[in-house]
Amino acid sequence: MKVFAISDLHLSINNPKPMDIFGGNWDNYWDKIKKNWSEVVSPDDVVLISGDISWALKLEDAIPDLQEIASLAGKKIIIRGNHDYWWSSYSKVKNILPSSIFAIQNNAIKFDDFIICGTRLWTMPTANSSEHDKKIYERELIRLKMTLDEAKKLSEDNLPIILMLHYPPFNALWQDNEITSLINQYENVKHVIYGHLHGKDCRAKDIVIKNNTPYHLTSCDQVNNTLQLIYDTDIAE
Repeated sequence: MKVFAISDLHLSINNPKPMDIFGGNWDNYWDKIKKNWSEVVSPDDVVLISGDISWALKLEDAIPDLQEIASLAGKKIIIRGNHDYWWSSYSKVKNILPSSIFAIQNNAIKFDDFIICGTRLWTMPTANSSEHDKKIYERELIRLKMTLDEAKKLSEDNLPIILMLHYPPFNALWQDNEITSLINQYENVKHVIYGHLHGKDCRAKDIVIKNNTPYHLTSCDQVNNTLQLIYDTDIAE
């Protein structure tokens, strides 16, 4: 079984929203992603989608986008991004998901050979951050710990953990911080994936290594609209 990742699909199947205004990498991007998906993903594989899935504002309006994703191969694990306004309550989202899509929100899912966990996070605070943003950030830190604790409980046999985030877990200089320090406390976290970053001018690296753990940027326009292979149970360490 292979685990792939990609994020920030920004789908709008029933109400097309042009994305190429944000740069050349968005030109026919969904067709490119689907083509690559069909070439690399088998029915037994897992695809992680770290937020900003649909432009829909209401849950029912996101269903066509979710069905589009469901039509592709593999099991799909999704978390909420900052633009997923359609994602109302966790229970309501789970109730409308097609059978091949699983939602995670501050919790974890166990597969035979690994654990997937995920939470959204928030913008890293700076000296100019508002009190509102600081409050959300502190709340998201608590949710991150809840997420990792849940994964640890499921990983009693020392199964590897893959952590899904939407927001980057560090600033533009990739400096260590409260988030990376917290993640470091969970030794079974073998991979961290995140998205949110876009555009040719964003300060981004495909992979950043922290405490021997790779942090993978998976925003679709930053990875040339190709799924990134994160983990392969056949060759896992």
